[in-house]
Amino acid sequence: MRVRERDERAVAAVAAWLRVPWPDGVQPDLAALAEAVGRAAGAQGCWLRVAGRRYGWGADGPSWSTPVDHGGKAQGTLGLVPESAGPLQETAAVLGPVLSAARLREETDALRRAGDTATRDLADARWRAAAEMDRERRTLERDLHDGAQHQLVALKLSVALLEHVLSSGQTDLSRTAIDDLMAKLDDAEDLVVRTAAGILPIALVSQGLGAALAAELTGHADVTLDLGGGLRRYPPVAESAVYFICMEAVNNAHKHAPGAAITVSLRDTGPTLEFTVTDTGPGFADLPPDAGLHNLSTRATAVGGTARVHSTPGRGTTVTGAVPTGPA
Repeated sequence: MRVRERDERAVAAVAAWLRVPWPDGVQPDLAALAEAVGRAAGAQGCWLRVAGRRYGWGADGPSWSTPVDHGGKAQGTLGLVPESAGPLQETAAVLGPVLSAARLREETDALRRAGDTATRDLADARWRAAAEMDRERRTLERDLHDGAQHQLVALKLSVALLEHVLSSGQTDLSRTAIDDLMAKLDDAEDLVVRTAAGILPIALVSQGLGAALAAELTGHADVTLDLGGGLRRYPPVAESAVYFICMEAVNNAHKHAPGAAITVSLRDTGPTLEFTVTDTGPGFADLPPDAGLHNLSTRATAVGGTARVHSTPGRGTTVTGAVPTGPA
């Protein structure tokens, strides 16, 4: 078969392929087009390359190929196996609009996929940002509850003391009680400001857990702090978790067992830091709804630890737990 005859037959095959009624939403089959061109040209194989994708029929091997242009721009490539099956320049010219349309479809699909991916990424990013904001909000709520509440309890006790001093006529002690109340107001204000700014207590950051608990609990005559053989520095997440758990447990004891003796004990076992907060109050059979157990458990589990509350009527309440501390 002469080249011109092969070219004419291939052009006719392209025309026949173009008359195929493709259903809506179904992409024209370029592999079928390659087969039609290849068979019409008497080739062993034929392929079309569009937008980086290859649509082929028949054998592979050394081939004749030519760019397919349309509108002064390369739209793809036509190839025939073997090389002697070419050239089919008229066929290449007829394929110009076909490959141009195919290239536009491929690029549109790529843009759509990229748009879908970008939309999903945006939605994921918004979800992560919302989750992070919610986590930060809950952390701030716990910090305010577990840290600032301690100062508020201390203020309540100071106000009660001042009220007692004034009602009993002990005017010589009123100045001291007022000074103590003002000092605790300053401490509470400072703690709220620092917590709202996301800053941990200075003593906790600079000196460690033992120093931070001592700084907060020293002013309470009803609280005893037992650090065992002393504490080392621990990962910040472990120190802050234990600090706020102990402060919350002390606050709960002040609230539910006023006047009871409270002991805060910490022990470094190496792999974990154990803590115990006990009070000699009346205890309870059922956990009070505002006992703060959820906060204790949340803080402990967030760093891979545990926190539990044990109480018996008439025998006080004990909070126990431990958090991992990493290498000693």
